[in-house]
Amino acid sequence: MVKFYQHTYSYDHPWQNVTYAFWLRYPNPFAGHVLAVDVLDRYVDEQGVLRTTRLVLKKGKAPKWFPKHFLKNSEAFVIEESEVDPKSMTMVTRTKNLNHVRIMQIVETQIFKPIDENTTTCKSEACIVSRFGWGMTGKIEMFGQSNFAANATKARKGMHHILQMIREKQAGGRLPFFHTQPAS
Repeated sequence: MVKFYQHTYSYDHPWQNVTYAFWLRYPNPFAGHVLAVDVLDRYVDEQGVLRTTRLVLKKGKAPKWFPKHFLKNSEAFVIEESEVDPKSMTMVTRTKNLNHVRIMQIVETQIFKPIDENTTTCKSEACIVSRFGWGMTGKIEMFGQSNFAANATKARKGMHHILQMIREKQAGGRLPFFHTQPAS
């Protein structure tokens, strides 16, 4: 069995600010589970697309009903790959955990696109899979799905926190306004 999560959310901020906030979102008060973030690779390809690979270290929490001896360490490394295309004004991110994958693997894709000059939509899709067996696969996947949904809400709050900081700095003249028009 596989569980899915899908959600579309609109930020009342320009695409340039939302994609900028994505890079600045850690640390924030809603992401205490994120322990570290490191850029492994970043370059602009021949089409002008910014491609970035980051390694994120997160601390998780196993449910009380999960056997303790199967999970010695609740920290997990997550690989995050992103593509920012300023011409089409599209940002695509893909993340997946690198360890504990037999217990549960979560693969997430997010697509950020402008709706208009001051609104950006983020479509999130996640696939939650457990290969644990022992009659616990479904229960693990259900836990992963509900936990993912709760964490997605916290992630949006964190983005709003960073976006508000950007807005305040722009209003105070300490950060430039980004002006990029979508390609025709």
